[in-house]
Amino acid sequence: MATKLSRRALLVAAEGGALWMAGCRASSDATSSAPARSAEARSVAQVVPAQATRDGAGVALRRAIGSRLLPLLDPFLLLDEIRSERADEYVKGFPDHPHRGFETVTLMIDGAMEHRDSVGNQGRLVSGSVQWMTAGRGIVHSEMPKQERGLLWGFQLWVNLPRKLKMSAPRYQDIAPARVPEVTTGAGFARVLAGSFGGETGPVEGIVVAPTMLDLTLSPGSVLEHSLPATHNAFVFVMMGDAALGPEGRNVAARELAVLGPGNTLVATGGSEGARLLLVAAEPIGEPVARRGPFVMNTEEELDQAFEDYRSGRLVGG
Repeated sequence: MATKLSRRALLVAAEGGALWMAGCRASSDATSSAPARSAEARSVAQVVPAQATRDGAGVALRRAIGSRLLPLLDPFLLLDEIRSERADEYVKGFPDHPHRGFETVTLMIDGAMEHRDSVGNQGRLVSGSVQWMTAGRGIVHSEMPKQERGLLWGFQLWVNLPRKLKMSAPRYQDIAPARVPEVTTGAGFARVLAGSFGGETGPVEGIVVAPTMLDLTLSPGSVLEHSLPATHNAFVFVMMGDAALGPEGRNVAARELAVLGPGNTLVATGGSEGARLLLVAAEPIGEPVARRGPFVMNTEEELDQAFEDYRSGRLVGG
């Protein structure tokens, strides 16, 4: 997106134009997988390959949630991965753009990016950093690479907010790598970003959907079992290697996302070269979802109001 959204850019977004921190087209009811209910290992309900696309000021990325293959997994709206050693694929970044009605979660695996926003927050995300930003009633921010060469690898996840919190005050949690607990197990290694694992609790706090977010590294052939709330929707994104998931041992390769079905336990086995997994789970919201460009609300009328508030300068500060 340009440094400021022009009227034309706003209209393009309204018709379905999207940026990496600006969403996908479509306005629909929340039709994600039903919450899990049984006390069993979770099978793989769906495998979704991440789709190549470009967003922001031309940044190359892959989208696993928010594409036509998986538009929504309540409360998750979007999952994007940036992974490139070519500066021309990422250096222009994501200049100023607005949000309302949801939260963005940024996880840096390698490289560095800088966040600035209209509320006055500024942070430098380095390898291992996590940022959880609640846009609430409105925020304008930028996310710009702070490198001109080398590997830039990171993820952004969009998490919906319930109707009662969509117009709440913006909130920003910037978490340095040293604050993320690390746990070594017989199966490998875990970084606990949110939720609990191995007696450690992640630093992300005060999130209404009570998320679990784990960066898991499995050694070849090792088996990991981890309990998840039976009422939470969950997915596993394979960052590297491959893994066999669920009681049936469904193979999931790098850059594929596995939607987990009903149950209360993740079972994962590292492939022949091991695997690195991003496990995410959260409580579904179960409300209508209307989304267009950079805004996620409950109705089309609320989206129209969000665009009008942005054009008139009323979005930020509400």
